[in-house]
Amino acid sequence: MRLKIERMTYGADAIAHTEEGKTVFVSGAVAGDVVEAELVSDGKSFSRAKVTEVIEASPDRVAPAWPFASILGCTPWAAMAYPAQLTAKRTNVVDALTRVGHLADAEDLVTPCDAPGKPWGYRNKAELAFMREGRKATLGMYAQDGTTVVRVEEFPLLDLPKKGRDAKLIKNVSGALSYLAGSHELEIERVGIRRSSRTGDLEVAIWTPTGAFPRAQARRVLDAVHASSIVRVMTKGPAKARKVAGVERLTGAGSWSEKIAGGTMRLSAPSFFQVNTAGAERLVELVLEALEPREEDVAMDLYSGAGTFTLPLARRCDFVDAVESYGPAVRDLRRNLEEARLDNVDAVGGDAGREFPDDEADIIVVDPPRAGLAEDVVRQLSEQPARTIAYVSCDPATLARDLARFREIGAFDPVSVTPVDLFPQTFHVETVTKLQRR
Repeated sequence: MRLKIERMTYGADAIAHTEEGKTVFVSGAVAGDVVEAELVSDGKSFSRAKVTEVIEASPDRVAPAWPFASILGCTPWAAMAYPAQLTAKRTNVVDALTRVGHLADAEDLVTPCDAPGKPWGYRNKAELAFMREGRKATLGMYAQDGTTVVRVEEFPLLDLPKKGRDAKLIKNVSGALSYLAGSHELEIERVGIRRSSRTGDLEVAIWTPTGAFPRAQARRVLDAVHASSIVRVMTKGPAKARKVAGVERLTGAGSWSEKIAGGTMRLSAPSFFQVNTAGAERLVELVLEALEPREEDVAMDLYSGAGTFTLPLARRCDFVDAVESYGPAVRDLRRNLEEARLDNVDAVGGDAGREFPDDEADIIVVDPPRAGLAEDVVRQLSEQPARTIAYVSCDPATLARDLARFREIGAFDPVSVTPVDLFPQTFHVETVTKLQRR
């Protein structure tokens, strides 16, 4: 079928319509393209297709800067010019607020998309997937089908120098661990590589099931990488509900550090940290601009992680209540507070709803996972006397749902939503929403 591509979705596909008006989700397309597409599936309400030929290229179509971009699933928007990516991300946020949250003023609320970093070479982290075929082990990255692993020698989204020891980091790590896994029939779940251009730290984290592990051999094959930390993260449980059973330091510091917002954070391999350091720093700036913290303020940080917002708030406020449910992140938070010599924070481990602080907060930041805020947490936040809430979100749809709940309760209203592009070459977008007490 021949299709005129209308816009991008919050996903890897673009949207077109047939002459009969049926919606078609098209993979491999850019908004503005005219394409020949092959039908993949045909449902009652919509169809899926993939591009077989670009008949007329969109003005926003570019040649991807990476030959593997069209093969792998990690750069679905690499064929789109970067300014067009920013425009599409803002449009997707407005669409979610309108369609899901029924916010009639969505167009006025959402600012232009902020672009704090580089379109390429912005990541401080890469993850390598693992696949075994007989005795042959391959470490690489997932193809677009999400199951096939393609071996790659470079990952241009990762912040690496063009020359020097680290320039071939991906090739060296994947080659060494593919050899180790093949020669020892070792099962590896994935490999995380964290590198900071600010601190010089480089950590390799090998995720495996519990059980025997060739520690000495792992250290030896990775020796040429010159990592400041090599760890093994042991997991247990069913594939869809894996839990961290422990972290074993193989060599080096046993953790990774990054400089951000005037301080240094140290993180263990299982702890979450934004993959875009410049972007994370911009999130901190936007949160502080929204909250306008004062010396006498009591602040609240829900879903605090290892302290990305807790530490800057603690430096500016009288006291901070921080709540985080993930054990490794809580331990990292407490260590970061201790190393920063900040003793005005109560760091509590547990679910945000059940461990909701008793203190009355003046300002609040929430940074929940993709699922957003539980309904009871929205209610508890609305009952707080705080003057302002900064809501950091990684999913426009759950943000829209939660903003509608806030408005329904009637204590807080969103006054601005700022999209921040932490993930160039992908459809993902972070947002910082300022909610003000009525």
